[in-house]
Amino acid sequence: MSANFRKMIFLAIACFLFNAFVPVTAHASGMLPETSVVIINEADGEASMNVKNTDANATLLYTSIQNLPEDKENLLVVTPPVARVEPDETQLVRFILQSKEPLKTQRFKRVIFEGIPQQSKDGGVKVTMNVRQNLPVIIHPKGLAPNREPWKLLAWSVRNGNLVARNDSAYVVRLAQTVTLLPSKTELDLGKTYFLPGETISVAVPAAGAASVTVRLAPATVYGFSVDSYDAALTK
Repeated sequence: MSANFRKMIFLAIACFLFNAFVPVTAHASGMLPETSVVIINEADGEASMNVKNTDANATLLYTSIQNLPEDKENLLVVTPPVARVEPDETQLVRFILQSKEPLKTQRFKRVIFEGIPQQSKDGGVKVTMNVRQNLPVIIHPKGLAPNREPWKLLAWSVRNGNLVARNDSAYVVRLAQTVTLLPSKTELDLGKTYFLPGETISVAVPAAGAASVTVRLAPATVYGFSVDSYDAALTK
C-alpha cells in the first residue's frame, strides 16, 4: 500500500468521524430592505426603511452609515443601530438628518444592513454567512425641484487629450461606470458609478477616440434602475 493511498484512507476516516460526532450546519442570514435606495427629504428631517428577516432564526440587524471618500461629513444618525429581529418579522430603521446648515445640493451616502445570526446553543459547529446589504442614500435639499433626468445636466468635453465630465448641477447623477465615445466606439472607464454635485472627472482618451464628437452613457434613475442610453455632445 503506497504512502499516498494510506494518507487518503486516513483523511476519509477522519472526515467521517468528525461529521458523525459533531453536527455541522450551513446557514445564511437574510435581511431584506423594502426598497433599493433610501431617500431623505431635508424638509421632513428624516426617513425610514423596513428591513425584513427572511431567515428561519432570530438575527441581529446591524445598521451603519458609510460616508463616501469625497464627502465625509456626518449628516445622518440611524436608530436603532442594533436590533434583534425574529424570523419573518420586520424592523423599522429610522434615518435622522442632523445638518448644521441648510443643504444646497443633494448629498450621497450609503447604508449597510448586516444580519448576524445568533450563536448556536447546541454545541455543534455552525458555519454562518453574514449577508450585507449596501444601499445608496440620497439626501434631497429643501426647495430643490425633483429632476428625473439629472444626467442631462452633465457637461462633457475633450481637453488636452482627456475626456472631462463636469457636474455643475445640484443633483447626484448615477450611471454605468463605462461610457462610449462616438463615432469611434472607444470605451472609457470613469472609475465610479456616480457624479456628486460640483464634481469633475477626467479620463485619458486614446488616440483612436480623439476625433469623437459624442459620448454615450448609460444612466440610472435615483432608484438605480437603468434607462435608455443618452448621447451628449462633446465640446472642444
